[in-house]
Formats: sequence, structure tokens, C-alpha cells
Amino acid sequence: MKRLISFAVVIALAATGSLAATDAARPNVRAITAFVRLDRAGYEKQIDEAMKVLDAVKAEFKQRGYETQTVRIVTQPFPELVAGLDDAHALAFLKSLDDLSAKDGFMPNVGPAMMRDTDDPAPMKLLAQALSTLPHLNASAIIAADDGIHWKTIRESAKLVRYVTDHSARSQGNFLFTATAMLQPLGPFYPGAYHTGGGRQFSLGFEGANVVQHVFAQTHGDFDASVAELTRQLTIHAKVGEEVGNTVAASTGWAFVGVDPTPAPLGDASIGDAIEKFTGSKFGTNGTLTAALAITTAVKQVPVKQVGYSGLMLPVMEDKLLAQRWAENTYDIDSVLAYSSVCGTGLDTVPLPGDVSEDRLVKIFGDVAALAYRWHKPLSARLQPVKGKRPGEKTDFESQYLFNTTLHATP
Repeated sequence: MKRLISFAVVIALAATGSLAATDAARPNVRAITAFVRLDRAGYEKQIDEAMKVLDAVKAEFKQRGYETQTVRIVTQPFPELVAGLDDAHALAFLKSLDDLSAKDGFMPNVGPAMMRDTDDPAPMKLLAQALSTLPHLNASAIIAADDGIHWKTIRESAKLVRYVTDHSARSQGNFLFTATAMLQPLGPFYPGAYHTGGGRQFSLGFEGANVVQHVFAQTHGDFDASVAELTRQLTIHAKVGEEVGNTVAASTGWAFVGVDPTPAPLGDASIGDAIEKFTGSKFGTNGTLTAALAITTAVKQVPVKQVGYSGLMLPVMEDKLLAQRWAENTYDIDSVLAYSSVCGTGLDTVPLPGDVSEDRLVKIFGDVAALAYRWHKPLSARLQPVKGKRPGEKTDFESQYLFNTTLHATP
């Protein structure tokens, strides 16, 4: 009898602790993302309609105690968006869309400039010009899909990154571009989000790294306990997201397509710190890959309709502790590629010296594409060389989303 009473007390205390952790670890909503097919003749009305849907989702979340960081609008793929325009008129249209995004408070994304290796590379050259001058426009290119690795697109992506490095202020334009591999459409996270259909759809994702921090602080490196509790905690919020999405879909006629349960980090909501709580040592040391597997395993088990990466983000410069550990040289590109074998999203906001060659960029993009294609998993590469900066020097980006760090020598 005493044993049963003691067991009941333990269960009650555990439940109390879990509830407290749930309240303390409520994440922000990182992205509510709408997908539209713009008609250049009347796109302002389409943007206005999308914003009403996004605002409705944001309001529903607020009623449930969640704060939203960003609302986002993704157009049809870039070549379709600017079809029939010469470069000058295309750039003028893109600037008007960029200006409207600043006015209305959304993040714009014009999708992939190349989706297949047989695509005309001309839109990539046009996109390079746009990214070098426009401060808000996000875009991508697809370097691997079910049809194989896109080597031509990889080369064009390297050319774009090289151009934007040399022509954008502080080389910061590359923050708005990523090369994606094996990523399906309709995910909420930027810059890789895209769609190919008729639009009037939306998805969402959370800034859930703080949830992982709280869970791993409790489970102390116990793999099974970490996976079980993290699955439970992520499910709480993903289910709220699913409820919000379905509610707004029913009232607007737009289609809610799902949740990306990836626990996105930003600043002190640090996935690096969470992993250090799991391993008990600095990010990049033994046990880091195991922690990455624990997070991804939990994410995959969240019982909602999943879209996007549905894995793990390790953005070097968006996570304050990851930026610090990069400066301390506790991990490098090869480390993150290794972790990507059990998770996503590949190489994200990776700083590089300003003189990195196009051929070297091709090899880095190629490694990400090869890993993604081999294991049939979504990965991306957002590479950020900094013009005039050498190994051992510090980046000098000016962005609320980026934490400056020290450059490594290119291997």
C-alpha cells in the first residue's frame, strides 16, 4: 500500500512539473505563411486578401495566448511571376512588391528561380540583381529533387551567391536566398518556402527551441525520456496551431495545409543551448549528433498534418549560442553536415570568408544536395560569404535576425 501511495505521489509531482514546463515554454509563432498566385494587374487586392487571412490567424493565436513574430506571403515561382517582362520592368515590379511588403508588414517570397536542371538560368541572374538591392525579398533555387541532383542549378546558385556577396550592402543579400534539396512545397519557413499551385493556402511554424530547452533541462540526456517528453510538449502547441488553422480555413475559404513542427530557434531561444543541456558539454562535442536525433525523432512523432522540413534547424547566426560556439570553433561545416544526416535543415546562415571561390561554393552546395538526395530528406544551404572579410575576422551584419561571429578558414 505504501508503495502505491509513493508511486501516486511521484506521478502527481511529475505531472505538476510537466504542466509548469508547458506554461513556461510556450513558444512564439515564428511564421504564418500564405501562398498566392499573383496577377501583376491586380496583385495589390490579392495581397490585401491574403493579409486579412494572415491577420485572422494571428488574432486566433493571440486569443490562445501566443504571440506571432512574422506573417509571410509566397508567390508562384519566380520565372512565372516575372514572365513576359524585360529585366528593367521585372526589377521595377519586384521593387514595388518589396515596398508593399514593408508598408503592409509581411515578408515576401518569390519562390525558386530554378526548379529543374533544364530550366533557363536567366531568372537566376535577374534574381541576383534583385537580392543585391531589395531588402525584404526572399527566394530560392532547387538543387535536388526526385529527379536527381541538379548540378546546373548548383552552379547557378554558386554564381548568384558570389554576385550577391560582391554587390549587396555588407554582403547581406545572401540571407534572403537558399538552395533547397528534396523540400516539398507549402512549408512555412523562409527562404525555401514555395508553391506551384493556385494559391489561397496557408501553413505555419513555431519558434519552438525554448520548448526543447525546457524539456532537455528536465531529462538530462536520457534519450528515451527526452523523445517522449519533447513529443508531448511539441504536440501541445502543434495541436493548437492545427485548431487555429482549421478555424480560419472554415471562415475564409482558404485551405490550411499543415504545421511544420521544427522547433525553430532565434537569439536566446537557442537550439544550441538545448542540445548543451542534453549533452552537458559544448555544442559540437560528443553527443551532439545524438541530441539532434532525439529532437528529430520527437518532431516526426507529433500527430498533426506536417509540412516543410519537420526536423531540426541549426542556423549558425540566427541562434546566439550557435554563433558563439562557431566563433570558438567547436564545430564547422562538416559537423553540421554530419548532424544533417539525422535531421535538417542542412547548412543555414553559414558565414564564409569573402574570397570563397565559386568552385568552392559549388562543392558545398553539392554536398548538401548529395546528402539530401541519398537519404531522401529535405535540406537547404544558405551560405553567407562576407566581402572583404578573412578567416579570423568577425562578420558585421546589421540584422535583428543575425548574430555576428568569427569566420573560419574555408577547408
